[in-house]
Amino acid sequence: MYKQKRITVVIPCLNEEEGVGRVLDDLPSFVDEVIVVDNGSTDRTASVAANMGAIVVNELNRGYGRAYKAGFSRATGDVIVTLDGDHSYPADALSYLLEAFLHCRVGFLSASRLPTLSADAMSFKHKLGNRVLSILMSVLFFRWINDSQSGMWIFRRDVLSKMNLSSDGMAFSEEIKIEAILNKDIGFREMFINYSQRVGEIKLQPWRDGIRNVAFLFRKRMGL
Repeated sequence: MYKQKRITVVIPCLNEEEGVGRVLDDLPSFVDEVIVVDNGSTDRTASVAANMGAIVVNELNRGYGRAYKAGFSRATGDVIVTLDGDHSYPADALSYLLEAFLHCRVGFLSASRLPTLSADAMSFKHKLGNRVLSILMSVLFFRWINDSQSGMWIFRRDVLSKMNLSSDGMAFSEEIKIEAILNKDIGFREMFINYSQRVGEIKLQPWRDGIRNVAFLFRKRMGL
């Protein structure tokens, strides 16, 4: 519990046995609930997470958005924090980020990875793709977004009931931010974090996922 708020951490995973244990090790003691969503892993991700005390939710229908929706449905905390299972986000900085979240008095805080401090943290191709998607989202929704693809968020659990989240894929990351931006009752802020090189294999397919994200942004803007 952090300042009378119960904290739930939700971590979507697909074959992250190398990184998920390190993520769980770094979580501070005030975290009340950890939910690892196993999105059809073929390695030991689920057993590693379960052995370290996490609640493991199995979501066999693959998809970034599907995994998050499954995890959110099981969350009981007042505040939800999201992390990837590849140890790229700073789990040990949660107290700093939670303090900023409470101070900002918004319903949704997104952690921005850009600009990266380490040259090895993200490839040039991924940086360029993220920048293009972030600029496009900023133009379409009239709000500057530094990192539209970040997967580390802190938000009040009750704001989920005010969002219309349709994406089951990678576009879920930008959609949840858009919903927070569009709803004045939620409120949106970004805050810089120190992003690190991931542990384990890269599952993102830049061209395919990038094109799908661009198409989703236009559909979302047109209300389709």
